[in-house]
Amino acid sequence: MRKTAKTISAALVMSALLAALPGCQKQEGPAEKAGKEVDKAAATVGEKIEKAGENIQDAAKGDKK
Repeated sequence: MRKTAKTISAALVMSALLAALPGCQKQEGPAEKAGKEVDKAAATVGEKIEKAGENIQDAAKGDKK
C-alpha cells in the first residue's frame, strides 16, 4: 500500500512539473526580434558583397584576355 502511494505521489509531482514546463519557456522580446532581423540583413549584404567580388574578379579576368 505504501509503495503504491509513493508511486502515485511521484506520478503526480512529475505531471505537475511537466504541466508547468511550457510556462517557463523564454518569450522572444522586441529587441531579440530586431536582432534577428539585423542578422538576416547582414547575411544578405554579405552574400551581395561576395557576389559583387566574384563579378569583379570575372571582369578582371576578361580584361586580361
